[in-house]
Amino acid sequence: VQLQASGGGLVQAGGSLRVSCAGPPHSYNNYNMGWFRQAPGKERDFVAGINWSGTRTSYADSVKGRFTVSRDNAKKLMYLQMNSLKPDDTAVYYCAAQFVSDWGSVVSRAWSDNNHWGQGTLVTVSS
Repeated sequence: VQLQASGGGLVQAGGSLRVSCAGPPHSYNNYNMGWFRQAPGKERDFVAGINWSGTRTSYADSVKGRFTVSRDNAKKLMYLQMNSLKPDDTAVYYCAAQFVSDWGSVVSRAWSDNNHWGQGTLVTVSS
């Protein structure tokens, strides 16, 4: 199952952008969801996560206070609202889904724990 990320683009430093993620198409409420990003020449890192019900979120220290993750289970969509963008935020942003084995769990920050992911959407922040 492939997820579909969209909404990337070019934005000036200090600006805002919202990226979206569609899917998984089946049993959507059974997944914790996360955003990861990979900058050129760097490893893929965790950005933000949200549990299956949308009641618990987590963020990387580098984006805390600037990014907000949310989800709409009825529409099977997840969002990442990015404010006060910096050139260091330039990366390909990937959304990923982790099947819930424990209803009290939070999103794992390890890419290897993801069950499904998409091709990513490029976000470029100019200085």
